[in-house]
Amino acid sequence: MRAVVQRVSEAAVTVGDRILGEIGAGLVVLVGVTDGDGHDDARTIADKVAGLRIFADDEAKMNRSVADISGSVLVVSQFTLYGDARKGRRPSFVRAAEPPVAEPLIDQVVERIQSHGITVATGSFGAHMHVRLVNDGPVTLLLETDSGRMV
Repeated sequence: MRAVVQRVSEAAVTVGDRILGEIGAGLVVLVGVTDGDGHDDARTIADKVAGLRIFADDEAKMNRSVADISGSVLVVSQFTLYGDARKGRRPSFVRAAEPPVAEPLIDQVVERIQSHGITVATGSFGAHMHVRLVNDGPVTLLLETDSGRMV
């Protein structure tokens, strides 16, 4: 499982003219699922997101988590995180998990982050979405798991 985590001052996801999810200060998390990912990967990614200390403390050091600042998380499914562009000009997405595998794992990531007492907004799995965000810092991290362990 892969996740791109961005610290934001605000973010929203829309489908057409409808806002599906919107947050203020917090994190945007784009999540991609590959075949072989399971419950342990969803748990590991979610726990890492909830605990990342990437928000400034009173001394301007990255020492606070999204929960510490009473922030929110916007989770958006992103199968293109498993795009392979090494050959040719059009990426291959054969490593991206099929929707029946990926969607429940994305839902588990959301539920696990919520279990930490964090408000989570989401997009719509499989929809063509527009994600608007203001990256704060900028701070962007790439997380990846393999068999439930961070790699």
